[in-house]
Amino acid sequence: MVVATEAEVGPFVAGLTRVAAAGPRVTRYRAPGHDIDVLISGVGMVATASWCSRVLAVERFDLALNLGVCGSFTTSIPPGTVVHVVSDRLAELGAEDGDSFLTIHQMGLLRDDEFPFTGGRLVNDSAPPIASLTSLRAVDGITVSTVHGNEVSIARVTGHFTPDVESMEGAAFMYSCLIHGVPFAQVRAVSNIVERRNRSAWKMNEAIAALCAASLRMLEP
Repeated sequence: MVVATEAEVGPFVAGLTRVAAAGPRVTRYRAPGHDIDVLISGVGMVATASWCSRVLAVERFDLALNLGVCGSFTTSIPPGTVVHVVSDRLAELGAEDGDSFLTIHQMGLLRDDEFPFTGGRLVNDSAPPIASLTSLRAVDGITVSTVHGNEVSIARVTGHFTPDVESMEGAAFMYSCLIHGVPFAQVRAVSNIVERRNRSAWKMNEAIAALCAASLRMLEP
């Protein structure tokens, strides 16, 4: 299990039995029928990709699960909703061309289907057949280093990619899992609508509670 911060996984691990530290940033827990290693990767793509690849290079897992919060680009996915991100994009990887943006694929530096990409996206087309996972709303995400909070940039990115949600780690996690051949799922809870930064409208506590409840259901037989 990969999370950016301890806060996002606190209610989840509170119901598990702590076994021991299993390496830098990794703690091993036990639940009925499961051994669970929790990696606190830190915030952002660089930290997530680096720590995920470090762990996946030395350990073999039946499933990798990325838990976190995200922003929603649509009011039809309101704060508190838990979603399964089945495709993700590195939305800032490219070049500006005047008022336009060229993706790394449009620039010809990567083919659209060059591994691990599919049609320019990172796609989870073989998610684990867990009932509580398949019951979640499947969405498309983008991963960014700077979360959107400006009407102009929001309109630009939604016009270019039509994403449902955005995070700061998701695509890095998916990239790592795809290159290491590990079954995975990216599960996130919406903490806010993507708009001009408005912390008073965020539902962070509600999102984390919903996220951890959904994650615990995945452990059920």
